[in-house]
Amino acid sequence: MQSKTAPAIRLEDYQPPAYRIETVDLDIRLDPKATIVVTELSVIRQPETAGHVPLVLDGDNLKLLSLELNGKAVPEDHYKISKTALELAAPEEDRFTLTITTEVNPDANTQLMGLYRSSGTYCTQCEADGFRRITYFPDRPDVLSVYTVRLEAPKDSCPVLLANGNLKETGEIAGTGNHFAIWHDPHPKPAYLFALVAGDLAKVPDSFTTASGDTVELNIYVEHGKEDLCDWAMDSLKRSMRWDEDAFGREYDLDVFNIVAVSDFNMGAMENKGLNIFNDKYVLADPETATDQDYANIEAVIAHEYFHNWTGNRITCRDWFQLCLKEGLTVFRDQEFSADMRSRPVKRISDVKLLKMHQFPEDAGPLAHPVRPRAYQEINNFYTATVYEKGAEIIRMLKTYLGAEKFRAGLDLYFDRHDGEATTIEAFLTCFQDATGTDLDQFSLWYEQAGTPLVTADTKYDPDKQTLTVSLSQEFPPLPGQKKARPSVIPLRFGLICANGQDLEISECDGADVSGDVLVLNKARQKVTFKQIPDAPVLSLLRDFSAPVRLTQTLPSEDLAFLARHDTDPYNRWQAVQTLATQTLIARTEAMQQGTRHTDTDSLIDVLRGILDDQQLDSALKAQALTLPTEADIAQEIGKNVDPDAIHKARNSLRSDIGSGLSQHFRTIAEDFSATDKFTPDAESAGKRALSNRALHYYALSGDASASALVSDRFAAANNMTDRLAALTILVHEAMTGSAEALTAFRNRHQSSALAMDKWFMTQATAPQDGTLDAISKLRTDPLYEATNPNRVRAVLHSFATGNPTQFARPDGKGFELIAESVLEIDKRNPQVASRLLTSFRSWRALENHRSALAESALLRISSSEELSRDCRDIVDRTLQ
Repeated sequence: MQSKTAPAIRLEDYQPPAYRIETVDLDIRLDPKATIVVTELSVIRQPETAGHVPLVLDGDNLKLLSLELNGKAVPEDHYKISKTALELAAPEEDRFTLTITTEVNPDANTQLMGLYRSSGTYCTQCEADGFRRITYFPDRPDVLSVYTVRLEAPKDSCPVLLANGNLKETGEIAGTGNHFAIWHDPHPKPAYLFALVAGDLAKVPDSFTTASGDTVELNIYVEHGKEDLCDWAMDSLKRSMRWDEDAFGREYDLDVFNIVAVSDFNMGAMENKGLNIFNDKYVLADPETATDQDYANIEAVIAHEYFHNWTGNRITCRDWFQLCLKEGLTVFRDQEFSADMRSRPVKRISDVKLLKMHQFPEDAGPLAHPVRPRAYQEINNFYTATVYEKGAEIIRMLKTYLGAEKFRAGLDLYFDRHDGEATTIEAFLTCFQDATGTDLDQFSLWYEQAGTPLVTADTKYDPDKQTLTVSLSQEFPPLPGQKKARPSVIPLRFGLICANGQDLEISECDGADVSGDVLVLNKARQKVTFKQIPDAPVLSLLRDFSAPVRLTQTLPSEDLAFLARHDTDPYNRWQAVQTLATQTLIARTEAMQQGTRHTDTDSLIDVLRGILDDQQLDSALKAQALTLPTEADIAQEIGKNVDPDAIHKARNSLRSDIGSGLSQHFRTIAEDFSATDKFTPDAESAGKRALSNRALHYYALSGDASASALVSDRFAAANNMTDRLAALTILVHEAMTGSAEALTAFRNRHQSSALAMDKWFMTQATAPQDGTLDAISKLRTDPLYEATNPNRVRAVLHSFATGNPTQFARPDGKGFELIAESVLEIDKRNPQVASRLLTSFRSWRALENHRSALAESALLRISSSEELSRDCRDIVDRTLQ
């Protein structure tokens, strides 16, 4: 651990590697406490590297046993070792072989970075810089090498030996009880994509035939007894492989594709070439333990990691500043896959909600950074919603701006031109420029500027001239360290809706580049005039959320209600409902703070009634429309002097009013749905469950005497986790009769399933009640609480800090104190988990003065620690700046 702030790494300081590593041969003899790693590197001095320049290899927490140059021991005065590197005096030869023998202790690796053991299974995580915890190496993404790996371990404890690439040889070592496996990956890759797994695991096999007719062996490895939980993951993998061929022309390129599910993992999954390692929550599923959301997440994450094979592996990043090049592009690809597999409108709404929940607050606070940052102190802290989700939105904008055909041409050129390379954002955009002839210099600002642009739109209709003039502007918020931002290219999908609910055809307009339904805003201010408009239409702007911006549009409530009933764009129809609800919730919050009551809900309830009665809308879309903005959404809209208690009371009162006003609708929907029907994870069935459970929750708030029994009956009768957890959440969060008994029943039923029990822990940690802090104290002493398991920590502490605003931001400061204490405790063993928990303070300055002072005190307590990791030091310093 180190308490001092590390020097910043800057994009402008990038230098290509002085030496190239052509091949890497690893001989790894696995042992729980003393794994021996023999690394043979075929090294080539780059032509531009001077003869005196030393070879510098990264290293972290390694024990060096020997060092040989061309088969001879290197004298001690020819190299030096620090805490972070091994520096070898420049060899005389331009090409040489370096053999390094190191020892590492997998059992002691609580950071879960590098080589560690999870439940007896050896596992690696090398992104971003974990390979240096296995052996000395130039651990940077622009060093691409061909790897051959020999693994050796006792056969009884490690019958499975896996590494990247294709299996070349296996055998037993006479008289030792050990066996070995040799794997070879023919595709050059950076060290962060290296992986190995060894242990006693069950294998679920299958196969896939590519479009070229090649047969690929597919395997999912899991703990014994969990084989039956892999069907959905395997199905998702095969559909991903076929979809990538059909949608992007990308075929798989090895003989085998392996997935391994482990229970201790800092992230969701890792795309190591041919050997994807997953947090088991994104692999294991059955109706008894997984919700519909779990099924959707597994489908998306399996696809995401597979799609990395081309967007991340075959073409990778030159440096970590280009992280969005692989992550943003791959998130876009997995979003498109899920949209094709499920309901495209519902998927789009879900993705935008996620963006606004996580990325917008990040963009508005002290942790804001460009999609491609210019500097960082700890790269692990830049695996953020800005890089992933906003990065995906930029790719989506590029497709909208260019059109589908030109976008595909540019992407095909990118695959052809840069296959096998480590490249940059500039090279990526150049492919689209060259393929389409479009100047993307201004568009590239999306990668350079932090913050969410505010787009304002005002309309004026002239009945005499039959014109509609739209005055548009864009503005970036002021952010520390960022000069005044330049106007970006913002493609705005739009429609002009006439009184009968139909979109008008646009025949002529001035003031902007308009192609079809896309209007390009590329100046600070623009006036766009649509001509030959016989009657005043309603402007539907930012359809399909065509750009990651905040839109302020002057629309009266009757126009919003009109859009909520008639907009042909599903996203904007949903957004109109959200805007109406947001306006109501802000007014109610202000009334709560003033001690009055805001009761004007008739218009909103009428709109919701119309949505429930609309036979053309699918159930999933209705469920989304009925979901009110979260308390965090409202806090974000208010922006300053935020009082979480007032927001909570306002939202609860509105939910109760809606529940009462539409109680018969909700009761009918809830009673008509059978929670005992056979479970299937398809989108239509999931949508029906979502609508029924949303209706059940509203009915529970209606005040009807029969509501409590209906919720309890749903919990008792449910034959799947979606319905069971929905009912449990209602009982616990609304403090209804029977909640304690339901929690006990859930625990008794699911205590052998770690993933199901994560839901049990999370439900209690997010209960918006004064007793939740005491409940969390008890949960952390529960025999099933594992403080070293990232999933369990996230289920309790991260869920509390990010999903329970009134209790995290309690006016007595105890919520802040709990998280501060937890960060300091966890940081000692797992800095990545601790730093992610610490980001829950990112919006502390927006709170009202008393709470913000308490939050600052908690942050200062963390900052004052002399043994803070670099991960947490980076986050706390930026949060306090």
